[in-house]
Amino acid sequence: MSAISLPIKLLHDDAQIPTKKNFEDAGWDLYCLEDVEVGSEVVKVRTGVAVSIPKGYVGLIWDRSGLGSKGLKVHGGVIDSGYTGEIFVCLSLPAQPERINVYTKHMLSKGDRIAQLLIQLVPLHVTWEEVDNLDVTDRGNLGFGSSGQ
Repeated sequence: MSAISLPIKLLHDDAQIPTKKNFEDAGWDLYCLEDVEVGSEVVKVRTGVAVSIPKGYVGLIWDRSGLGSKGLKVHGGVIDSGYTGEIFVCLSLPAQPERINVYTKHMLSKGDRIAQLLIQLVPLHVTWEEVDNLDVTDRGNLGFGSSGQ
């Protein structure tokens, strides 16, 4: 198990350093900097934090299961090591067919946990080798739904 040190800059007095509840958790919770209403249109939500991700790593923004269970969708993001600006989280509340006649919005309050930030290793260099055939596998070219939904 390895550890890295990530420089972080708080860009606002109310910004919060990402946290996680349990040591083994993969994602670090990102916090909403201000009150915001989320509807069917994608909203860019401020976190008030900027990080310096080391070369060879990437930051990935993912859903939190608690908000996902309420229908809130994080439109995933990639934070490359060269980006040191504020982290924004893109959120929406997609139409829900079972509530087709209900106008739905979700209010987020300043300080709410809105997404998770995962820090992962990535290869810095990939060489693409064009071939006539790929390795034979059990799955092959079976795509969407091939694993049973």
